[in-house]
Amino acid sequence: MSLIELRGLTHVYSQGTPFEKTAIEGLDLTLERNATVGLIGHTGSGKSTLISHLNALLKPTAGTVLLDGEDVFASKASIRAARFRVGVVFQYPEYQLFEETVAADIAFGPKNLKLPQPEIDRRVAEAAAFVGLGEDTLTRSPMELSGGQKRRAAIAGVLAMEPELLVLDEPTAGLDPAGREDLLEKLFAWRQARQAAVLLVTHDMTIANRCDRLVVMSEGKIVMDGAPAEVFARGGELTAIGLDLPAPALIAELLRRRGVAVPAGVYTADQLYDAILALRGEGGAPC
Repeated sequence: MSLIELRGLTHVYSQGTPFEKTAIEGLDLTLERNATVGLIGHTGSGKSTLISHLNALLKPTAGTVLLDGEDVFASKASIRAARFRVGVVFQYPEYQLFEETVAADIAFGPKNLKLPQPEIDRRVAEAAAFVGLGEDTLTRSPMELSGGQKRRAAIAGVLAMEPELLVLDEPTAGLDPAGREDLLEKLFAWRQARQAAVLLVTHDMTIANRCDRLVVMSEGKIVMDGAPAEVFARGGELTAIGLDLPAPALIAELLRRRGVAVPAGVYTADQLYDAILALRGEGGAPC
């Protein structure tokens, strides 16, 4: 059984008013455990509206959200359960940090789970260490942190609830390249260790091409859904809806236009390197 299933999901803002706007319409989507899914799309495509339904922050205008086959909106108890089982870190972490100290902020979720204090302390320490926040940071106010540290603190607060689905909107915003790589590696390791699901909402194609599966949105609908190789092979369609290709895929396409026989399906740096070496070994044109 899928962890999350969306059936005919539709959300209309300001319905029945002159400002009515359909943000998403008729979406069908399943999310499995132990998978990393990238959600990509241009600004305004409906990504943020979609993820706000996954832990019941928004109620659909039509359609259903199923968590382990049960309707998330069936009762107050099911809504509450969804908010602990599905953890969401939105794009602007400063809006999720509100306690007096970083430690108190990370502990907020576990406290609401009514866990004993030793368990709360364990989760806070482990989550903080996981995202790279030192003990000295835990006693500081969240408002004193840098943008990158706020991002890490917000993620730690969600990880401390040990969710079954972790949703991150632009997870590496505010991080330098080394920090971005470190955080991604830790997130992938966390997902594998917990057999959980991770949904990454991103404009960064270097992140998208490391996911197991990509879901592409445009104008409130899902227009592509498949492995990265399948999605990036449709480069013309992606650029037509305002999305970029990963740099290796773009280089491969430019080489093909110049008559270099780079095979289809190249979208990572390693694949491009191997393709060029193979061409040189076959006496192909130097690149």
